[in-house]
Amino acid sequence: MSPALATRPIEPPEDLTIPASGSETAKGVLSRALGRLVPELLGVGQGLALSAEARADLAIFQALTREVARKNPGSLPSVLRRTAMGTLVRCLRTPRPDSEALLRELIGVFLLHLARASALPRAIRQKAPPRQLVSTTAGISIGLPEETRAVVFENEGKIVVERADGAKTLSLQALEAQPPGYSETRAGVTVSRPFFPIDGGTLLALVDTNPLAMVEAHPDKEGNAIDLGGKSVTEWTRSLSEALGLVREHLPDLRGEIDLFVQQIVPVGYHDEKHLSASYQEAIGTIYMSLHPSLMTMAEAVIHEFSHNKINALFEIDPVLENAFSPLYTSPVRPDPRPLHGVLLAVHAFLPVARLYERMIEAGHPLAKAPGFVERFARVRQINAEGAEVILENGKPTRVGKAVLDEIRRWHDHYKKMDA
Repeated sequence: MSPALATRPIEPPEDLTIPASGSETAKGVLSRALGRLVPELLGVGQGLALSAEARADLAIFQALTREVARKNPGSLPSVLRRTAMGTLVRCLRTPRPDSEALLRELIGVFLLHLARASALPRAIRQKAPPRQLVSTTAGISIGLPEETRAVVFENEGKIVVERADGAKTLSLQALEAQPPGYSETRAGVTVSRPFFPIDGGTLLALVDTNPLAMVEAHPDKEGNAIDLGGKSVTEWTRSLSEALGLVREHLPDLRGEIDLFVQQIVPVGYHDEKHLSASYQEAIGTIYMSLHPSLMTMAEAVIHEFSHNKINALFEIDPVLENAFSPLYTSPVRPDPRPLHGVLLAVHAFLPVARLYERMIEAGHPLAKAPGFVERFARVRQINAEGAEVILENGKPTRVGKAVLDEIRRWHDHYKKMDA
């Protein structure tokens, strides 16, 4: 994306909540959100208190990113689209106690991507490597021992881990040829393939580098530790694939947007009486979900958390509401009072869920005739109605936000007619 395009005001999105047929609104929003990250990547780490080794790595990294931006500017948004890269850049916007650790990881993952693509100008030695290198693109995780002295990245996916007792050479090509679930530890270096295909480009991730994963805003949850809940990977991927298939069948344009946004789903346990899920504005591309025996519950959760990813991309480039964070209002889905920002998140996520129920009824899907289906559809409409009324009555939208609220009003009116 050109600098001029990145700074030009975004066109108000008219169908960000439920895409019209052939819509590219979500794609445009994501592109602009990634465009914001490019200058942030070029300036990342400035002003941080760093070790001498990390500062030397940062100087090399800054020169390298500027060179890549000059020679192949389109490659940086592509790299930043990867959830691990984008998450780290967003988390480094403000100083943190673990800023150096995050910066080490960012530099290492960036060098890994360039080595894999044979896009390095020369072999580059990272003097202050991270403890782990993870790439969803390559589908690999490399755990480095604490005594690692440095890591050398070379083209054709060659990585050399330097230790006091010698060096270990890794081939990304050889690692990528291993099946999902592969794991091996040699000379203290653990290499694994902890990503499992679900559907399209979305993966089940048994490793997660999001530094915010255990930060929890919901009063009924305690973070998002990886947990298969005693179920097999196959049970997880089958359930998620069926849920995504249901979305594809009845909301094909929304399903296409999910492929664009959601790179990995992180499992956070199994519950047969409740469902837990989460996402983070900083971690666009990642969603957290528990497993549930109900296909509709799983489909709802995928749509819900993906929708958070989508509007979080918009929040990256526009506040949407001028009064987003104060005062607090009653939420239709949370026991605690919420700012309008939170209520908007809920309505934006539940409207496409309602649309799924509506389309399944129209299609005569067997699940639409199951006990409880109509009642759940009514409950979702009620949630949307209550939340929409709070947003529409109290929200002070920006120019961009007005289009979002106008769309919510259209769907609110649509379901009011149905309930009438």
